[in-house]
Amino acid sequence: MSEETARTPEFVQSLERGLAVIRAFDAEHPQLTLSEVARATGLTRAAPRRFLLTLVELGYVRTDGRLFSLRPRILELGYAYLSSLSLPEVAQPHMETLVAQVHESCSMSVLDGDEVVYVARVPTKRIMTVGISVGTRFPAYATSMGRVLLAAQSAEWLDEYLAKAELRPLTRRTITDPGKLRAILAKIAAQGYAIVDQELEEGLRSLAAPIHGDNGSVIAALNVSAHASRGSSEVIRKELLPPLLAAAKRMEEDLRGGQNR
Repeated sequence: MSEETARTPEFVQSLERGLAVIRAFDAEHPQLTLSEVARATGLTRAAPRRFLLTLVELGYVRTDGRLFSLRPRILELGYAYLSSLSLPEVAQPHMETLVAQVHESCSMSVLDGDEVVYVARVPTKRIMTVGISVGTRFPAYATSMGRVLLAAQSAEWLDEYLAKAELRPLTRRTITDPGKLRAILAKIAAQGYAIVDQELEEGLRSLAAPIHGDNGSVIAALNVSAHASRGSSEVIRKELLPPLLAAAKRMEEDLRGGQNR
């Protein structure tokens, strides 16, 4: 489905462009000139200028007259989502207990289109070259949490995803064949967990389990990540899967309790 055909008569293009201006800023580009924002968004200079000056006036962006950067108030936009989601608050103590038990980092994410978005994280030692925090996104197909979440989708949704997804090789181990990925997802759905061996980043193995909501549907994924030096995928599965599944079960029990109060 193309972007144009997906748009409804109510689609507000100016809002889309304003959000594109905000997304132009990231960890690698914390400060941008007007020309750089225009290039990043594919817009002429006039439109980003209006959006940036409006964001400055609203307190979301600061400028010295040449460079623009996001202000902390921009976090309000994401916090509105996080604060309405009970998952991070419920998950945090269980994630901290799990990290203390296995001595590896733990994360929770939800599916957003073709990507996973981190909504909670308890780090231990840093094992990735890319820093991870709440809000970090990764392609779902190459991550353990992403595969758990993809495996929970309907056959129709998965057909559409595999037809349009760009399965790029992030490492030499990344699965990029749609048929092979479909078979892996079917296995994950049957066994109830996913393990990914150095497909997102060399030297990183991760194991993920689903988090089910009150109606039984998968609402999030929980993972632990370990450096490949800890052992083979089978060693990591044996050591980390039981405590991971136990933590996921305790979270689900707390979520049900919170919904029934």
